[in-house]
Amino acid sequence: MSEVELVLRSTRVITPEGTRAASVTVADGRIVDVLGHDAPVPDGATLEDLGDHVLLPGLVDTHVHVNDPGRSDWEGFWTATRAAAAGGITTLVDMPLNSLPPTTTVEHLRIKQEVAAAKAHIDIGFWGGALPDNVKDLAPLHEAGVYGFKCFLSPSGVDEFPELDQEQLATSMAEIAGFGGLLIVHAEDPHELDSAPHLSGPKYADYLQTRPRVSENAAIEGLIATAKRIGARVHVLHLSSSEALPLIATAKREGVRLTVETCPHYLTLTAEEVPDGASEFKCCPPIREGANQDELWQALADGTVDCIVTDHSPSTADLKTDDFATAWGGISGLQLSLPAVWTEARKRGHGLEDVVRWMSERTAALVGLDTKGAIAPGRDADFAVLAPDETFTVDPAELQHRNRVTAYAGKTLHGVVKSTWLRGRRVHHQGDFTEPAGRLLSRNGS
Repeated sequence: MSEVELVLRSTRVITPEGTRAASVTVADGRIVDVLGHDAPVPDGATLEDLGDHVLLPGLVDTHVHVNDPGRSDWEGFWTATRAAAAGGITTLVDMPLNSLPPTTTVEHLRIKQEVAAAKAHIDIGFWGGALPDNVKDLAPLHEAGVYGFKCFLSPSGVDEFPELDQEQLATSMAEIAGFGGLLIVHAEDPHELDSAPHLSGPKYADYLQTRPRVSENAAIEGLIATAKRIGARVHVLHLSSSEALPLIATAKREGVRLTVETCPHYLTLTAEEVPDGASEFKCCPPIREGANQDELWQALADGTVDCIVTDHSPSTADLKTDDFATAWGGISGLQLSLPAVWTEARKRGHGLEDVVRWMSERTAALVGLDTKGAIAPGRDADFAVLAPDETFTVDPAELQHRNRVTAYAGKTLHGVVKSTWLRGRRVHHQGDFTEPAGRLLSRNGS
């Protein structure tokens, strides 16, 4: 065992056993032990006394569109990982689309890894993509270390990443199940979307009609049936429709290998508050009404929904036009996800232990990152230091995202991230950043 190099001490450390006063010892980038608050500091070790600030495990965000290479004017690994670090996120898993080329072959994965390697302020893993014509590439991508495969059931918004029809879904799902992989699904039914009103213009109420709940409900119902028949492991991305919750709960009770995520914007923003023309609020599926939001929170509380991720999906500001039909659909949330969720969670009687479970523990478990997601011996020494009672007002100019367009502008949020630590190294401290220290992660450790 290497000698302890660092001790982080706080009166509030969030561990798997609960929150307690503790000293966390670190050596070689890993947690050695979680000791009593006043435990002696080993000779030669540096003590960081955090006082009453909360020490929590670094967040793991498994749904991020970095768009690099190819659309790096939308975002990039340098800016995305700085924004993540500023928000207490120490690991992200990058989505396979919106970059050019998309991560749909091993060659394309290597291109993306090469671009990311020198720019990563935090650790980065990668999803692969499942397309109609790349079934032969899925097993090689799995062996190359992607954490699973994303598909769309409706148009993705970019031509180079087409959706799967039901036959193609079953074929890809069976292939992925055959090698024990994970399929993650953008679940909106294209037929229901085609049947919905085709409206344009600046009114958010009109946009909401174009992507009704039934499109999610139908897609999820079909996905569950196919997964049950094949025996596959599947994950529903960015759930917004509360009407799908009974389907999900029943499937879980019946033993379907199903997990589900939702996003900060569905939990903290409501359709009723979206101004006309404010397409910074546009995403697919959409932000829905307050009553729908209440049911999503209840589903988190009872375990029907497993975790919270950002679905950070930025674009250049010019693509956020005031016509909801043509504006780019995506919300930038990396830097603000923790305070946004914490602000709403505390109002609803949830504690930071709940937030850690939804945004770190379960997201790490989703992709099998067994060295992440908890303050416990043997885990990576990845931490966020949070002042949970401090507030700030969101100023877009202070965001690290490449394009500082945000649906949270002007909102007052609880929870200020004071510093972020990656494998025992402080990579962000009160707005200052070190040079990139992140690693590229692989499912198989290669």
